[in-house]
Amino acid sequence: MSRISYIDNIKEWRNGFSFKHEIKVRFSETDMFGHLNNTVPFTYFEEARIEYFNSMGFMVDWSSAESDEIPVVADLQCDYIQQVFFNEQLTIHVKAAHVGNSSVDIHYMGTKEDGTICLTGRGTVVQVSKTTGKPVPLAEEMKKWMSKTSVKQL
Repeated sequence: MSRISYIDNIKEWRNGFSFKHEIKVRFSETDMFGHLNNTVPFTYFEEARIEYFNSMGFMVDWSSAESDEIPVVADLQCDYIQQVFFNEQLTIHVKAAHVGNSSVDIHYMGTKEDGTICLTGRGTVVQVSKTTGKPVPLAEEMKKWMSKTSVKQL
């Protein structure tokens, strides 16, 4: 996996995950060749990312009508390591790799039931104001929670 730019050491990178979310591949998510459509992992990453943020209580604030701050995905990428097929059980692992002032670089790892890696990914989430659309600093408590599994503080 040396071709993946955001992974320096796969063993260390893999061991840095503490949050996981289970997903079963639905028939509608496969293409005419019988494997997972290449757009679907982004939906899996989103589902796991929301659950990750939920587990820390962030979604309560962000989804509140009174809150002016929301999380916005600034970029997202996926690397396909193995083919995935209908009815396979996947585990999507999520961690904060780099926590900045108003953004966090999230890393994803998809594994099959036997533990082999089938997907890897990363993306930047920025907290912005609903009113202005400009970045808003993350609360220190949010930074602290995400830094518990963070590889590097920016």
